[in-house]
Amino acid sequence: MNKQRMRFWILISIVGISGFSQGMLLPLIAVIFENNGVSSALNGLNATALYIGILLVSPFMEYPLRKFGFKPIILLGGLLVAVSLGLFPIWNSFWFWFILRLLIGIGDHALHFGTQTWITSFSPENKRGRNISLYGLFFGIGFSMGPLMTPLLHLHETLPFIVSSVLCFIGWLLIFLLKNDFPEQTIEVNSINETMKRFRNALKYGWVAFLPPLGYGFLESSLNGSFPIYGLRIGLEVSSISILLFSFAIGAIVFQLPLGLLSDKFGRRTILMAILFLGFVSFTSASFLEESVIALTICLFIAGMVVGSTFSLGISYMTDLMPKNLLPTGNLLCGVAFSVGSLAGPYVGGVFIEYTENISYFLIISSMLLMIFIAITAFKPSQVSQSQMKNEKVSLSN
Repeated sequence: MNKQRMRFWILISIVGISGFSQGMLLPLIAVIFENNGVSSALNGLNATALYIGILLVSPFMEYPLRKFGFKPIILLGGLLVAVSLGLFPIWNSFWFWFILRLLIGIGDHALHFGTQTWITSFSPENKRGRNISLYGLFFGIGFSMGPLMTPLLHLHETLPFIVSSVLCFIGWLLIFLLKNDFPEQTIEVNSINETMKRFRNALKYGWVAFLPPLGYGFLESSLNGSFPIYGLRIGLEVSSISILLFSFAIGAIVFQLPLGLLSDKFGRRTILMAILFLGFVSFTSASFLEESVIALTICLFIAGMVVGSTFSLGISYMTDLMPKNLLPTGNLLCGVAFSVGSLAGPYVGGVFIEYTENISYFLIISSMLLMIFIAITAFKPSQVSQSQMKNEKVSLSN
């Protein structure tokens, strides 16, 4: 195995372990708080700590990445996650756990920002979709396996945290096998004015590519946070709701790689338009089939097949549109967009369920997918020429 291939597999393995810890925390802490009599509102507030951590640290991530390289950022992020997970058993307190989840959000964002930018920087264009889809696949597998730790609560409340912390430390040790590397160094990162200039230029080139990560954050958090409430209100059993969410997750995992390969062959924009439209059709169909669990399962499986890759395809599309020296900024903004969507999803879904009657919850998601489809369809990549990108590179370096 050559060094680049080994680096790739180590990076996506670390992402898989990170996904496992995130997937474990959501249901695990929710169950513990529910058993302790914590209200559902406070339970949901505690879950937002991870995304708040991501948003708080985002403006400060790019400078250390450019100054110290990929490896130190990933090491710091991985260590912060592993240590934070190990501290949960020390004190069962709402605000102590809120702070730990905030720190995990910061650590996870550093880890994902470093691995994501590193992978996009060394991936050739003809393998970019494949590599980023494998990144998404490993995270998805880890995330879906995380909830399997919840039954360990019956043995001991601290056991899931200890197992997850140990796995994160193992992944952290693998990073030491990698040789450090740096993103393309052609721009100044020392002042807030330069930071804002980079953000403006990244948005100019790739604003449309940030919409799929934002949409997927909204979809994932709303589906997991709001749909169970809606499902219970329309008479679905808890077991049926679990099956429906699992069918979406399986569809997303199984079709990550095929869609990534198709995007390498037919172009990211073409595949994004296709999956967003099919996602709109799937969720709209689900809104008319709520009385049949089997029909809903089929609709959500198809929806997972198509829109489960919107985050990874959005990153690949951003890499296609962005000058290489702005890739760290673009990856950073993809993470910010995902976090904004994740924070908005449960709130918007909850308000919709609270104040509307006889309107299907699925129409929120289908409407959001349709709007992103229209935006990507209307956007013409030819508006940004290669000569413009080169000129921008020169101006940024002056």
